[in-house]
Amino acid sequence: MKNYLNFEADIKTLEDELDKLKDPYNQGGLSEVDTNQISKTQEELDIKLKEIYSSLDPWQTTMVARHEDRPKSKFFIDNLFEDFISLEGDRYYGEDKSVLTGFAKFNGQSVLVIGQEKGENLESRIERNFGMMRPEGYRKTIRLMELADKFNIPIISFIDTPGAYPGVGAEERGQAEAIAKSIECCMKLKVPTLAIVIGEGGSGGAIALASSSKVIMLENAIYSVISPEGCATILWRDPKKMLDAAKAMKLSAKDLFELKIIDEIIPEPLGGAHRDKNLILNNVRRSISKNLNLFKEMSVEEISDQRKNKFLKIGRDKGFISNPENLSTLDNKKNNIDQFFSKNKNNILFFVGLIFLLTFLAIFLL
Repeated sequence: MKNYLNFEADIKTLEDELDKLKDPYNQGGLSEVDTNQISKTQEELDIKLKEIYSSLDPWQTTMVARHEDRPKSKFFIDNLFEDFISLEGDRYYGEDKSVLTGFAKFNGQSVLVIGQEKGENLESRIERNFGMMRPEGYRKTIRLMELADKFNIPIISFIDTPGAYPGVGAEERGQAEAIAKSIECCMKLKVPTLAIVIGEGGSGGAIALASSSKVIMLENAIYSVISPEGCATILWRDPKKMLDAAKAMKLSAKDLFELKIIDEIIPEPLGGAHRDKNLILNNVRRSISKNLNLFKEMSVEEISDQRKNKFLKIGRDKGFISNPENLSTLDNKKNNIDQFFSKNKNNILFFVGLIFLLTFLAIFLL
């Protein structure tokens, strides 16, 4: 059974009509398939899909990103990688099933795969905690990222979470510290890291794994510091103002690409990734392959500097820094006084020496 969003009523009507035309024998008697009418209805459906999905507002984009039929991390892991070996446990507390981790092969190359997993049905969603990671989940990923770094293995993360789990137990076990440590670990890695936001990229729960060399988003995914409902509740004390909040937050892939927060947008099939999973699979595969090949020509230092520069440049493209490409050096720019002393070093030393000599002679003669 297909699931439709509230703005897809016309699409549902056309698809129901198309299903009846393609299967006339279930409609109360035998009849011939009307291929002309099928073609006409399919054309109307394509036009309607293009009309609706070419003008989605930020809240509608959020609904598409949360669509229950949207492909999840497990789908990409199962279909993009070979010989996936799942590794579990943080060696401190336990296992967090909201994140899948393990080593695998991609086009014959060893990679570490991390995927935040929401689950496919109610039972699995409860087991996966709806993709909201606990501290042990972040500590597990830190353990494996450090292992991958040791053996020079690239890391690929699939981001899909409304945020880190805010429960009492998680806070007691150090949720904030675990997220901070995960971000620190991501930034210190010497291997290429790719983060692909496939659905929701919510708050610190997402950035903990998305502090990567390349941050990539699917066309209808979202990436934000808080959910639109949460933002509306805080700012206007009215969660119904989520459209206003979604617009102000610039959470869509298009907005974030223009702001240079993300590096690439992976196009989705017309109507969302859930309408053609094979197509979105091929698009993601091409993106991963392209980006991994890009880093093969870079040294360890270049990979590290590229990641630092990427985040240090955010919001600075219209600022006062003359060469933002060299931000990773973290050098303090010389001010005018420093430049003056540098240019007149010999003259300054001569005058200082002369002053000391005159002072000494004055003391001696007196």
